[in-house]
Amino acid sequence: MSYYRRHVFFCTNLREDGRQCCQEAGAEEAREYAKTRIKELGLKGPDGIRINKAGCLDRCAEGPVVVVYPEGVWYTYVDKHDLDEIIDQHLVGGKEVKRLKI
Repeated sequence: MSYYRRHVFFCTNLREDGRQCCQEAGAEEAREYAKTRIKELGLKGPDGIRINKAGCLDRCAEGPVVVVYPEGVWYTYVDKHDLDEIIDQHLVGGKEVKRLKI
């Protein structure tokens, strides 16, 4: 049994060489938003959901990106509506959000 039911990693990488990166697409703000929502829903902690930041996940060209474990599902997102859909459908409901998968 895993310590968390789901573990979510937001790429928050900032590339110094000018290539596309998740940080420039608002990844840190998105992570904070998701973290706050999970806490408000009472899902934070053991046997719940953990929201983490990650360094480069090497998919910045498809980003911003987030990956959900244990399923290993990769998503991209544009705004809070997309994040809410990932939270409500996948993290809470257990169903992948096909339109946001990469």
